[in-house]
Amino acid sequence: MNGSGTASGGTALDDVLRGLGRVVVAFSGGADSAFLAARATRLLGRENVLCVTAVSASLAASEERDCADLAVEWDLAWRSVRTEETARPAYIANDGDRCFHCKDELMDVLLPIAAERGAAIVLGVNVDDLGDHRPGQRAAEAKGARFPMVEAGLTKADVRGLSREMGLRTWDKPAAACLASRVPYGTPVTVGLLGRIDRAEAALREVLSCAGVAPGNLRVRHAGDTVRIEVDPTTFPAIAEHHEKVVAALEAVGYRYVTLDLAGFRSGNLNWALRGDSP
Repeated sequence: MNGSGTASGGTALDDVLRGLGRVVVAFSGGADSAFLAARATRLLGRENVLCVTAVSASLAASEERDCADLAVEWDLAWRSVRTEETARPAYIANDGDRCFHCKDELMDVLLPIAAERGAAIVLGVNVDDLGDHRPGQRAAEAKGARFPMVEAGLTKADVRGLSREMGLRTWDKPAAACLASRVPYGTPVTVGLLGRIDRAEAALREVLSCAGVAPGNLRVRHAGDTVRIEVDPTTFPAIAEHHEKVVAALEAVGYRYVTLDLAGFRSGNLNWALRGDSP
């Protein structure tokens, strides 16, 4: 669809959801899962849709709060559950299949919930997601998850367009991957490290917000005692103007060197290492 035909795409998605009848939505609060949760709830009814947020060290605290807020705003049937991917040695090792072990843990937690409700587990995956290295999708599919937006042929642009038509405030929400995506492959992922990254991003957002700047896309990529800031190039002037506060904020959470990536924000940036080439 490439961002066009959103009306027909919405109809196709509705057909898929009606065919499923009852669903458990893996609800991270991002634009995709939020759209799927809202669309399914409006179509199937609150009694047939349970939105579940997996809470662990890999989920930013701000994202957990936003999930709870969205559930209230949209009257979603919602609950949070604990997942323990950070206790899995294969996850901690952080090789190229780290996301597989995370989604495998998520499915192990969601499967009993879905079975009790006689529901299918659905994830907010869109067609554009199929082109990147995402082993988590393989893990979810292997344990029976469905991807209704893929089945309906919806792209990321379609999801944002339909979200806007529905009046969802998440229609333009920046992408928010799990915190482990800031850690280079091969560097062990620990609860302490994820907490540091969460604090670093929250501190950077606070500096920019106090300066009257909406951060938009923002990542802090961990590299030992160095942190690499990725933001949209339009945010570069604000980083430069307030560089002393930025440095102080990130030093306060334990980084010695603070750098700005002049290539700007790039989703899936660290996956280049798996392909053996460069951006």
